[in-house]
Amino acid sequence: MWCHRLFHLQSRLQNVLKGQVICWALQQFNSKSLFPLAIRWHHTTSKSLNCAWQQHEDHFELQYANTVMRFDYVWLRDHCHSASCYNSQTHQRSLDTASVDLCIKPKTIHLDETTLFFTWPDGHVTRYDLEWLLKNSYEGQKQKIIQPRILWNAEIYQQAQISPINFQSFLETNEGLKEFLKNFLLYGIAFVDNVPPTQEHTEKLAGRISLIRETIYGRMWCFTSDFSRGDTAYTKLALDRHTDTTYFQEPCGVQVFHCLKHEGTGGRTLLVDGFYAAEQVLQKSPEEFELLSQVPLQHEYIENVGKRHNHMIGAGPLLNIYPWNKELYLIRYNNYDRAVINTVPYDVVHRWYAAHRTLTKELRRPENEFWVKLKPGRVLFIDNWRVLHGRESFTGYRQLCGCYLTRDDMLNTARLLGLQA
Repeated sequence: MWCHRLFHLQSRLQNVLKGQVICWALQQFNSKSLFPLAIRWHHTTSKSLNCAWQQHEDHFELQYANTVMRFDYVWLRDHCHSASCYNSQTHQRSLDTASVDLCIKPKTIHLDETTLFFTWPDGHVTRYDLEWLLKNSYEGQKQKIIQPRILWNAEIYQQAQISPINFQSFLETNEGLKEFLKNFLLYGIAFVDNVPPTQEHTEKLAGRISLIRETIYGRMWCFTSDFSRGDTAYTKLALDRHTDTTYFQEPCGVQVFHCLKHEGTGGRTLLVDGFYAAEQVLQKSPEEFELLSQVPLQHEYIENVGKRHNHMIGAGPLLNIYPWNKELYLIRYNNYDRAVINTVPYDVVHRWYAAHRTLTKELRRPENEFWVKLKPGRVLFIDNWRVLHGRESFTGYRQLCGCYLTRDDMLNTARLLGLQA
């Protein structure tokens, strides 16, 4: 009996010791050092601040504002805003990033109210405000929307009752310009009324928000259905929904349309919020949304009309998203100009066609189509990275003018007026 109990105790002791050895071995395996320093959390004395931090072997961990953030030590040294590392007048980095030791670690870390202080091996001190770290951390950016938007179908947009901005208010007041840009950023389209129906006034209007982007079509273009260019737009035929210049490496950001004259019938302009349609795909078939954001496609424009000879090629996925927060920022959809698909193997191609069909069905739903009749005096601005446009066929003489605008400069104008863009 005693032998049996002794054997039982011996077995339990061996299991316990075995478990301890395994746990110890795993700790050593996961550590870069055979004798790692004891790691402990540091907490603030203020309960209202609710901040804690921990120094790890290869990174700094911070808990603040209900967010757990992790920072690489090289990143913390590289983003130092001290006078010797950062020029506050030019807002440019002075530190030579390539000179920072890739194995750098702070000697000491301490928190004074809402500021963290990192002292580096050479004695240099870097200061970080907790709110700045929260705003600029990867974890913080994952939760942030780059550009607020209101996704719409025809009913949503019409119920919003967005009023066009008056020409004089747009040109002469920051309030009018800001209201216009707010609408444009939220909905991807905006109108300006009471514009004199000339190319000169249209150009003046466009230059108010951005630089005009000169392309193979010129700076300002004024065209009719004379097929003066090798493009279906220069005809009286109907145009299906699409975005422009998909064959540019960077498609034009903003498109401006002004109908100067139309003596005939038809010719209504079709507008579809591509982001609304893409959101429907994401909700119904997330794997197809992901595929459309990953498969690179080429778009091509070949022109040989008169003295005009152009061959443009642009490449990129149909849906473009920011990788850190999965926010959609660009749709490149133009079935007219899509080139041969030869960038992925056949089995991926078939799945892409199925995903493309799903998106196309959403884009073609009648409830997603907003039709508007362009007329002299009303100028339409379109976010070409978001809203698809098309038109119905028409009769008679129809003259349009317009241009493309640089997206960066438009966003710059919006930010200077205090808008999030």
